[in-house]
Amino acid sequence: MQDDNILILNGDDVLSVLTGREVEIMNTVQRAYEAHARGDSSLPHSSFLRFPRESTNRIIALPAFLGDEFQIAGMKWIASFPANRDAGLDRASAVLVLNSMLTGRPLALIEGSIISAKRTAASAALAARHLHNWQGASRLGLIGCGLINLEVARFTLADWPQTRSLLLFDTERDRACQFKVKAEKLFPEVEIAIAGDVDSVLKNCPLLSIATTAIEPHISDLSSCAPGTTILHISLRDLTPEVILSCDNVVDDVDHVCRAQTSVHLAELMAGNRDFIRCTLADVLLGSAARPVALAKAIFSPFGLGILDIAVGKLVCDLAKSEGRGTVIDSFLPASWTSRQESAAVLEERSCAANSGVRLAS
Repeated sequence: MQDDNILILNGDDVLSVLTGREVEIMNTVQRAYEAHARGDSSLPHSSFLRFPRESTNRIIALPAFLGDEFQIAGMKWIASFPANRDAGLDRASAVLVLNSMLTGRPLALIEGSIISAKRTAASAALAARHLHNWQGASRLGLIGCGLINLEVARFTLADWPQTRSLLLFDTERDRACQFKVKAEKLFPEVEIAIAGDVDSVLKNCPLLSIATTAIEPHISDLSSCAPGTTILHISLRDLTPEVILSCDNVVDDVDHVCRAQTSVHLAELMAGNRDFIRCTLADVLLGSAARPVALAKAIFSPFGLGILDIAVGKLVCDLAKSEGRGTVIDSFLPASWTSRQESAAVLEERSCAANSGVRLAS
């Protein structure tokens, strides 16, 4: 592909190349975390675009560079509009742009919501693999019955097929029922039940994932959780700061997660320091920090790093090229301004129109 061309990958392209590649995506996410921990990345803070009188809606820009084996830069632009669900639309929509590290030019424009969901789930499953004591753990609890937790279930089951049951809870029971029907088709060998309340999930699941649209903490007591419980706190704003301060905390990036009114950020404001954060997941992956002790209640709070999107995005591009998928737009970028040949006819027509006061369509 020429440097002035751009590869366009739509949602069907992305889904096609990533289907069945859960372990490969997890390995990609792990290598991205490790490269970031070694300092071979650039990761500015995400920018949140919010709207007056619309507290639940937002669009987030996540720029990133990832070195090491990846050598790619880019940005995810992701919108979260929860009311979309009432119209039969997905809550999140996104595009991902990848840029060349040789010229800075855009190489690909990719549908980003599938990548975003799968990299989030891969991160959660990776944390479960390295933080949780799986001995005797055969049930996964899911609080929040949307796409993210469906992907968490998919990745967890791919990585730990000994999981025998899922216990679901959602404040909207219809969504839990819809999730159950979908999950039963995807995971026919797994028993799936719907809990009547959050506490039932906390009490009965040694590993659980929280992925909701909550904007304020609503879980204030983990006393019903058994010792050794691992909580994948994907949506970041569900647990009160008191709960965070009472547990063993592992995050993806300390500076990133301590902002934007996350539960970890609120805990920092309450404690006046970040000492309650024991380590990052990459510290555990690289062996510089230990796994949680056997009886600890551990919480993994991932802010969601742009390096993961561009790492998985590069994987998508490589797979799509090898399979001949996507659409290449030739000469997407203009010729250098020094060599552009302006059309004399168009310039003359516009000049005449300007002099006569006639407005031409662009």
